[in-house]
Amino acid sequence: MKECKMTKQPYPWLKVALTLMCCILIPRVSVAQNVTVDASIDSLQRFIGEQARIKLEVSCDASQKLQLPLFTDTIVKGVEVIEVAKADTQYLNNRERMLVTQEYTVTSFDSATYYLPPFEVLVDEKPYYSKSLALMVYPMEIDAENPEAIFGPKDILQLPLSWEDWKGVTWKFVLLVLLIVGVVYLIIRYIDNKPIIRKVKVEPKLPPHQQAMMEIERIKEEKTWQKGDPKAYYTELTDVIRVYIHERFGFNAMEKTSAEIIDYLQENKDKEAIEDLKLLFQTADLVKFAKYAPLLNENDMNLMSAVDFINQTKMEVDPNEKPAPTEITIEEKRSRQAKMALIAGIIVLAVLLLVVGFYMGRDIYNLFF
Repeated sequence: MKECKMTKQPYPWLKVALTLMCCILIPRVSVAQNVTVDASIDSLQRFIGEQARIKLEVSCDASQKLQLPLFTDTIVKGVEVIEVAKADTQYLNNRERMLVTQEYTVTSFDSATYYLPPFEVLVDEKPYYSKSLALMVYPMEIDAENPEAIFGPKDILQLPLSWEDWKGVTWKFVLLVLLIVGVVYLIIRYIDNKPIIRKVKVEPKLPPHQQAMMEIERIKEEKTWQKGDPKAYYTELTDVIRVYIHERFGFNAMEKTSAEIIDYLQENKDKEAIEDLKLLFQTADLVKFAKYAPLLNENDMNLMSAVDFINQTKMEVDPNEKPAPTEITIEEKRSRQAKMALIAGIIVLAVLLLVVGFYMGRDIYNLFF
């Protein structure tokens, strides 16, 4: 690219003449009534578009009211004000004097020598003036045959891709694969529509006589009759016998009266084995319906009658044989709620799949294009 060059500066004698003219025709720093106003510029020469800084310094008594010049857009035609800095105030001589500094940043886009008139400062409503300034703006030499030489094209700098560039794309790709697997799995589940099969392990029940004996032991330990509640005691005891008869003989004793149970047993079983049981049911009916209060020995005797009846009628089993638990297979049809849940899951995963795919594609495009 061809570098820009400054045009040739004016002859030295011309610069000297301009400086002398400014010194003769323009008043110097104002000094009156202890007020001084000075203006300076950081450089008299600038290229088009370059910035220059003008510093205005005012010294006066601290008790005096000072008003600095305010420029909004231009100082003179062709010299534009870019920025007006905040005024800086310094107090001197035990705060009897103050020095106020104001800076203006200016520029120009036309090549010429600009005359900047003196800056007017008001101190107690009275004007004071600084010296005038000059700003020479030079044009840039441009090759007329190749005007684009200033802004010539530059080669694109190709930087190698690092893990930081690929990290986002990699994680999005992993998430994309997981979403695809999830969508495919839910679709297969929905299309398959097979019933849900569950296997339930059922522990074997104890033989009826063992279960009954365990309940009788519990009743014996609780000693309900000693707590003044014989009705609860006989109700629990007869319920145990009713359940045992139902499971042992297949007779629905839970829905039969005491007399019907005894009649059934007398017709089908050993009559001597149920004589004591008959007395147990009769005593229980008197306690429950006639508020009969049995003696303590009667309670123990009836408990032993129940035990004897169970022992005399139980079905013998091999004591060494331990029944194994069985597995029951249960088939359940898929409910409508389950189908709706599968459809909702497919929709949600599909939307996430599209979103992740879009962002991953955008990242790949930004890496290579």
